[in-house]
Amino acid sequence: MAQITEKELSALGDLLSMESVLGAKCCALASNTQDAELRDIYTKMAARHQRHFDQLYGNLK
Repeated sequence: MAQITEKELSALGDLLSMESVLGAKCCALASNTQDAELRDIYTKMAARHQRHFDQLYGNLK
């Protein structure tokens, strides 16, 4: 694997943080809604953010 620069590492850290926060917000929204359709949408969005997080994290290995 090629060397990662400090700037790239910082950007990846920022992206990981954002994806984590967005996923947590979607989970919170899903658990706080009574509307089944909205809960499904929020749950899918949370899963998408988790996939993004996992893909970004994979770049650090």
